[in-house]
Amino acid sequence: MPVEALLARDVRKTYRTRNAPEVEALSGVSMVAHPGERVALLGRNGAGKTTFLKIASTLLTATSGTVEVLGHDVLSDPDAVRPHIAVVPQEGKPFFHLTPREQVYTYLRSRGMDRPTATARTSEALGEMGLTEVADRLSITLSGGQRQRTMVATVIATQAPVLFLDEPTIGMDPFARRAVWQTLRRLSRQGSTILLTTHYLDEADALSERLYIIERGRVLVEGTAVSLKQQVGGSLRVSLPGGQPLVPTLEGFGRVVTDGTTVHVLIEPPSLTELLNLAVREHLTATVGPVTLEEAFLSAVGHSIDED
Repeated sequence: MPVEALLARDVRKTYRTRNAPEVEALSGVSMVAHPGERVALLGRNGAGKTTFLKIASTLLTATSGTVEVLGHDVLSDPDAVRPHIAVVPQEGKPFFHLTPREQVYTYLRSRGMDRPTATARTSEALGEMGLTEVADRLSITLSGGQRQRTMVATVIATQAPVLFLDEPTIGMDPFARRAVWQTLRRLSRQGSTILLTTHYLDEADALSERLYIIERGRVLVEGTAVSLKQQVGGSLRVSLPGGQPLVPTLEGFGRVVTDGTTVHVLIEPPSLTELLNLAVREHLTATVGPVTLEEAFLSAVGHSIDED
């Protein structure tokens, strides 16, 4: 039987602070990532995504439950896990006194990579992240997006079997984000397993082969982006700002999902004309588009991913 890249069973984490109530960050999370698979964790701030990633990458100890990476238990044998993983932490930044080239090369050498391989991997990763022109500038002089790309370059250069990335494209422009996506797809084709958290629903939709939606320390939904969108019902989304008074009527057209003051109606194409006529009669603005992962998230969680 093949060994899973990551296998988590009933992982719980409780934070205990003197003179304060206990906080349960994870309430029994179970998940799996297959070798060579790209898996995304979606959830609002405080949902437990980063806590789980820290536990899986040996940076934090779980209160209970088990996590295995390539068959090694991260709780009882973290030293056996670490050579097989690389991590982009959410708040990670390159050393300010190093250049991107020095940052990547030094990290690879610290992992035991020989000099010729480390040199080649460093140049390749910096090129993929669009950092060649600034590769020899001190990191303290770089923009926030360039520093984040340096962190991603440091990790992808390892070509480790399992990569953990916590909000890896935060602060990047759209072109840089897509360069990261392209590189992660290449690494997964070469056999690396990628587990990432993201607040960008378009990123999860475009990049993940499977995803987990986490809310209040629990897994609410698991599946592919396509399957989750299909479960929502309807192939078109009609968004009606200020449409709350019409919700009882709108429910006759299809599934209704509210997001603040906006009502989204998920319908099939034959119902579109009648719904748009209703919007005109009620003096409402209507925006039509395909059903997205955002509707699946709203349906599962009941709130926008940006709503705390």
